Amino acid sequence: MKRVITYGTFDLLHYGHINILKRAKELGDYLIVGVTSDNYDMIRGKLNVSQTTTERIENVRKTGLADEIIIEEYEGQKVNDIKKYNIDTIVIGSDWLNKLDYLKPFCEVVYLKRTKGVSSTDLRNAKNTILKLGIAGNGRIAQRFIKEAKYVSGVEVEYIFGRTEEHIRNICEKFNLSSYFTDYNEFLDNVDAVYVALPHNLHYDYTKKALLKGKHVLCEKPITLSENQTKELYKIAKEKNLVLLEGVKTAYVPCFERLISMAQSGIIGNIKDIDATFTKLICDKTLREYNANMGGGSLTELGSYPLCIITKLLGTDPVDIQYLYEKDDETSVDIMNKVILTYKNAIATANVGIGIKKEGNCVISGTNGYIIVPAPWWKTEYFEIRFEDQNKTQKFYTKFEGDGLRYELADFVKSIKNNTQNYKWTEEESVFVTHVIENFKLCKNTKEIKSLLWGGGKTS
Repeated sequence: MKRVITYGTFDLLHYGHINILKRAKELGDYLIVGVTSDNYDMIRGKLNVSQTTTERIENVRKTGLADEIIIEEYEGQKVNDIKKYNIDTIVIGSDWLNKLDYLKPFCEVVYLKRTKGVSSTDLRNAKNTILKLGIAGNGRIAQRFIKEAKYVSGVEVEYIFGRTEEHIRNICEKFNLSSYFTDYNEFLDNVDAVYVALPHNLHYDYTKKALLKGKHVLCEKPITLSENQTKELYKIAKEKNLVLLEGVKTAYVPCFERLISMAQSGIIGNIKDIDATFTKLICDKTLREYNANMGGGSLTELGSYPLCIITKLLGTDPVDIQYLYEKDDETSVDIMNKVILTYKNAIATANVGIGIKKEGNCVISGTNGYIIVPAPWWKTEYFEIRFEDQNKTQKFYTKFEGDGLRYELADFVKSIKNNTQNYKWTEEESVFVTHVIENFKLCKNTKEIKSLLWGGGKTS
């Protein structure tokens, strides 16, 4: 008897799942199905799982395809299961291509292509319909997003839009997407929601077109390069009862949310100073980060992150904003920028750079103590609350999974299903960050410097 095993979350069971089970069944005489436990899903960073383990097991049982159902509870269990159940073949979706090759010494490993254009079954109701998501853009972040999306339940990345057919065709084939489009209107006709991952200067036009077509939009930061344009997009979204979310991924990270709550609790007293730094060295000046016409520069590229934590803790009404910056002689984009925001009772500094490297810490200083978030603080998973008495130091850790894009996508899906606007990154905060970026572009209260003002220190 040939024994086959397969694993999955099987949340909101659909034909894609059923086809995997059918094809796995055809490869042997006895099929064992491993359904992930709630706790294991949480540990491995699978977000927005709608149904309990019991419900998901029952859905698999109802298919009549599984001869036996087990629960997958921990990393590494597959090796033990193969030995315990005398498995000949393990079957898994092609999304995990090469990821289970370590099992080849124990049994045959078969990767099955995912089912394109997943459709629903009677096991789902209208509330739980899988969201069909399309990606507008084919750059580095778009491809990272596709990989992260498989960790979010309730959404399927089906289509991709781009202007270079050969490039998007290759991405479509690489990730086994349903189809690709070079016509944006045709693309929009096939999706429920859009992830806009185009260059900064295109965010406004493509987001607006999607909203006017009745599509929910998750747009990469900065959402636009103009305060009025950002306000206009949110106005359209409200009028059409759509979700518009800006992808400042730090805002949606679980540990960051905890950090903000702790800082706002008064544990360090009144917050008087915030210093947040995000730099990355980009040496290739042919990239969009150095193209002024595409919204390049250190502030537009990285400024949303330090401005995020500053805005969360000090608000959107500083009495003054100043910019100290240095431009690249060849491209005229800012390669470093120090934005100083003065509030009524506090001051904050956002340090960014694409042509300079500085330790990427964030320090929040208060009248009773301070919070330090080590580099890379924008991928928040650890922070310390320190006091004059070092014995009172408190340490907090919450795991940061993958590239972090899954967190913003999970909140986007949740907002759509619940028909609510997201509280983790609000319209007011989004508009303010755009305001800060636009002011710099308009040369308001700016000062160009010819020598670097920042010190060395460790790099991150």
